[in-house]
Amino acid sequence: MDWMWFCIWSTISFAASALLVVAFSNKKSRDGTDNVPPGPPGWPVIGNMFDLSSSKPHQTLADLKNKYGPLIWLRLGSVNTMVVSSAEAAMEMFKNNDLAFNGRTITEAMRACSYNEGSMALAQYGPYWRLLRRICTAELLTNTRMKESEKVRRKCINNMVRWISDEMQEKGGVEIARHLSYMSFNVIGNLMLSRDLVDPQSKEGDEFFTSVSQFLEWGGKPNVADFFPLLKRLDPQGIKKKMERDLGLALGFASGFVKERIQQRRKSDEEQRKKDFLDLLLEFQGDENAGEPAKIMEKDVNVLILELFTASTDTVTSTLEWAMTELLCNTRVLSEVQAELNRAVGGKTSIEEEDIESLPYLQAVVKETLRLHPPVPLLVPHKAMEKVEFMGYSIPKDTQILVNVWAIGRDPTNWDDPLSFKPERFMSSSTVDYKGQHFQLIPFGAGRRICVGLPLAHRMLHLTLASLLHSFEWTLETGMTPKTMDMKERMGITLRKADPLKAVAKPRNNLLQETKTQT
Repeated sequence: MDWMWFCIWSTISFAASALLVVAFSNKKSRDGTDNVPPGPPGWPVIGNMFDLSSSKPHQTLADLKNKYGPLIWLRLGSVNTMVVSSAEAAMEMFKNNDLAFNGRTITEAMRACSYNEGSMALAQYGPYWRLLRRICTAELLTNTRMKESEKVRRKCINNMVRWISDEMQEKGGVEIARHLSYMSFNVIGNLMLSRDLVDPQSKEGDEFFTSVSQFLEWGGKPNVADFFPLLKRLDPQGIKKKMERDLGLALGFASGFVKERIQQRRKSDEEQRKKDFLDLLLEFQGDENAGEPAKIMEKDVNVLILELFTASTDTVTSTLEWAMTELLCNTRVLSEVQAELNRAVGGKTSIEEEDIESLPYLQAVVKETLRLHPPVPLLVPHKAMEKVEFMGYSIPKDTQILVNVWAIGRDPTNWDDPLSFKPERFMSSSTVDYKGQHFQLIPFGAGRRICVGLPLAHRMLHLTLASLLHSFEWTLETGMTPKTMDMKERMGITLRKADPLKAVAKPRNNLLQETKTQT
């Protein structure tokens, strides 16, 4: 059942919500929402819910921009929402009003199992959030640690190449996203737990992987309880109940890793073992005078571990699946990037991260993919922490802020021929990057809340894509052509390809055999 119709049914069934909205409407002027950005007129009770598509909200919001401009005001049930849809508005938000818009909107699904209380991505701006960011940036994602872990990433990618080759021999085609997910999972597993977690034959690891995939689906589902507070306890769509089931299972696996490590630390000589990120979390001692916790509670360590697995895996997988899809649908671009690989790395057995600097066209392919297919098209919702004067409007406290980076990446104001896949656009403007300073390209966000895992994602995206193209010659399956390729999107927490990409991978000369020997 479409979620907007479900909203109508719910509000009729539960008359109390109607009283809530009447009260909300009557006090609109007292809330200071008179001078807000333009937007479509809302319906009684449901507000602007009819103006959104449940499966493609980023696309319908992009259409609304054409009528109402770069700032759009919506009332979703009882929730005031502002949509930022241009590079200029995004720059004004992140450069001049970043702190004021630095809060977080917490959905009911993400309150399951108290997940939001330990999450870094969902933490409200304050000492706990600053603490977690500092731990990640100063310990997990430093340049030194990134360099030290390069061999781990290379090993995990080599394993992925071997799995793809094995599946090709068995089935004659591969589902690329599954292998990308396994590889990403193992990269994070090694950084955090010093171990691989999954492979195509792994039962326990696959159960963890499956539980993570399931709760990510629920986390991205529109939920009527988020827009009508009186429905929260009733959970009319059952989303929170399902989330508690699947998220609880995933947290159970994470808890098992933590408890296992605690036992190991009690039995072994810690001085003789190189410490990983889990050790750092368990050993952390905070500055209570600065408002930090003395220690990170075990339940919050479980959440942090799970969060880093999900964020890294889903982002890398979705981006690279779209990259391979675009390359297979644009054979001229595929030929160009393969020619660059041949010139730069020739017959080398495998590509190293230091080789990426000599592959500017491949770097442009990654940027162009992120422009057209940002992993989180509306970013993680922000929230106004106070009343804000913004671009001539008065934005009330607690307003939800959505940044439509999908629309910004396709804005003809910033991009020539914006709907075409043309990596060449970045060859003439190679200084444009996605690290939060060029607001026409912010797939990872910007400002204080920019994705903390960006340094790792940057390395993984380039090295993995280069390795896939260096190890195999890729073609579409028999009967599939670029014109018949289904490019529909599936919206969850990240924007995935609705119909998973399946392709044919032919090993290039003896490179694959040499890679297998290395692993």
